[in-house]
Amino acid sequence: MVTRTTADAKGEVVVLLIGMRINRFWAVHLWLPVMLAMFRMLRELEKDPARGLRSKVMLTASPRTYYIVQYWESKEKLYAYATAPDAFHHKAWAQLNRKERSGRLRGQVGIWHETYVVPEGSYEAIYGDMPAFGLAAAHGQVPLEKRGRYARDRFAHRSSRQAPVAEKAG
Repeated sequence: MVTRTTADAKGEVVVLLIGMRINRFWAVHLWLPVMLAMFRMLRELEKDPARGLRSKVMLTASPRTYYIVQYWESKEKLYAYATAPDAFHHKAWAQLNRKERSGRLRGQVGIWHETYVVPEGSYEAIYGDMPAFGLAAAHGQVPLEKRGRYARDRFAHRSSRQAPVAEKAG
């Protein structure tokens, strides 16, 4: 039984952290639709894998703050989903902007996201006695030995090694 594994990611990795903060618990009628919209977008993305969401992990930072770590196929697919007129995100974002402009959301619920495009050689992962999780759920899981026992070895791993350039004879 393999107990230590690593993610089988190749090339760059796209990670989106997206979440909300309940600023006023009593304003359920304002923050609950934001939370439900996120769940609806995730269902939409799960039904259409071609849009590019590879995996997600839902987390909470406190009773007020909820977020989702999303792993995307590419930044282009993430941007395409965010701007697609047929996607629920487009409708939800328009509604949120209208409520914000009218002042109805101000101070009631916070929203945020951070996007990272991480080049190969700038990420590594290790999982001990874990099913595929996080980056490994998004890109697959391999025994640790395939990428290296130590973090420095996993950082140094490249999915496609370039042939060394021959030196010119002088």
